[in-house]
Amino acid sequence: MKKKYRQLLYFLDWIAVIFLLIGGINWGLVGLFNFNLVQLIFSNFSNIVYSIVGFLSVYVLGRGVTKSYMKK
Repeated sequence: MKKKYRQLLYFLDWIAVIFLLIGGINWGLVGLFNFNLVQLIFSNFSNIVYSIVGFLSVYVLGRGVTKSYMKK
């Protein structure tokens, strides 16, 4: 049971990293060139993508905090 839980967390960590990279690249493009790539690709669903990126950033923050406390 514990191995499946670890595999799920590992998978979620990679999904979070991918979405955060997409979000970071998008914000860089918006800041530098006023070009919104997420809006261009997902048009009507861009708010959903932004919500997922926001949720996953909180997830990554939480995982980082819990990992740092678990090492102590």
